[in-house]
Amino acid sequence: MEITEVLKLADDLVFTQTGKHLDYLQETILQGTLNGQTYSEIAEGTYAGEGHVRDRGAELWNILSKGLGKEVSKANFKAILEKVNFCTYSAILSDNATVTNLNICSEHHQRSSPTNFPKPQATENEPHLDLDTAPEIFNFYGRTIELAKLEEWIIKERSRLVALFGFGGIGKTTLALRLVEQIKPQFEYVIYRNLHFYANLNDILVNLLTIFSPNSQMCDRPEMQLSQLIKYLRQYRCLIVIDDWQILFHKGKVAGEDWSVYEHYRLFFKTIADVTHQSCIVAIANEKPLAIDCWEKQNSPVRSLVLSGLGEAAKEILQAHNLSDPDKWEKLIDLYHGNPLWLELTATEIRELFAGRVAEFLAYQTPILWEPLQVQLDQELQNLTLTEQSVMCELAMTRDPINLPELLKLTKLSPADLLTAIKSLGRRFFVEIKPGDETTEFILNPVLREYVKNRQ
Repeated sequence: MEITEVLKLADDLVFTQTGKHLDYLQETILQGTLNGQTYSEIAEGTYAGEGHVRDRGAELWNILSKGLGKEVSKANFKAILEKVNFCTYSAILSDNATVTNLNICSEHHQRSSPTNFPKPQATENEPHLDLDTAPEIFNFYGRTIELAKLEEWIIKERSRLVALFGFGGIGKTTLALRLVEQIKPQFEYVIYRNLHFYANLNDILVNLLTIFSPNSQMCDRPEMQLSQLIKYLRQYRCLIVIDDWQILFHKGKVAGEDWSVYEHYRLFFKTIADVTHQSCIVAIANEKPLAIDCWEKQNSPVRSLVLSGLGEAAKEILQAHNLSDPDKWEKLIDLYHGNPLWLELTATEIRELFAGRVAEFLAYQTPILWEPLQVQLDQELQNLTLTEQSVMCELAMTRDPINLPELLKLTKLSPADLLTAIKSLGRRFFVEIKPGDETTEFILNPVLREYVKNRQ
């Protein structure tokens, strides 16, 4: 039996006995038990200590024992599941304990076909929209493949956590909000939040819970708030966009590694990924956290997409600015790495300073870093470690890709330190990693190369 089925059945049993649904800790205990974990191992992934987990476990087994009519413990829970048949009936049998439309049948009953719970249908009414703080999208270019992939993950595969990654200005938020417009009829609640305004998990949890229950008194314990939110994510089909995930990571640390100040947020995202519900969180970040590699496994409800430059679709930006010399547009797009923000800034300046003549601008043979672009890059690069900065400086000295042995000679770093820095820069999307036939090579895009050279 699948874990999701077990959790659904256990939730029905607990609700029948107590009038309450499974909370986060109870679900974690059940999942850990099915995975063969000890109480100590289960406690490591929660806020609670081992003793508290044991006490809650004993309480849970007692509730399930009453619901099933036989003694259930952590030791025999899996065995009990193997002996008990779970089947659906339209009528209530007098000799079986009945939970809503679900009957827990004794062993002599013939097993029916596997239980298939109906998937929620798209709401016929307009969804509840809470997008007041979302930036307004004026233009959208290309990204048809990315849109189709995201829609498949969220609607067809019913992923719980979808992450969008890419360098600043590449169009992550624009893509997410265009996706929202496209699929919002499939949801009951559609919400956008930016973590710049919610550094404390408690603040965003209270904010989200208020949407579902405006007049309820909120518990001040994050684990209880998270448990309540999960219940709403089960009850309603919700799409929640969480922007600027990267602010949770420390400056001066390698990419996506240090959650120490925001440990509660790590558990928030892990819970969204691990616990069964019918909603989806779309998280947006400029760097890829290490944790996503653990969560995004085969058949898991977690997916991630890294956005690259626009490519051919970027020509629509230049066309919208009425730039001339269309035969030079591709070179301009390559120079600014297909980044929509960089191209918008540059197209504006070309129109104003060069009367729209792209060929005249390209005569300088180097990307011009306009002030808004420099401000953006200042913000992006302030998170780098000293080792990452030294690697960037060496990469900026050449326009050609450089392999690891050459980079080792130039930086005079140990192989371990260099590889750590390269991996981190890759997770921040600062360095392009180009696997070759015999060696892997690394290179900076023209804009970053020019920026680093100017700072030296």
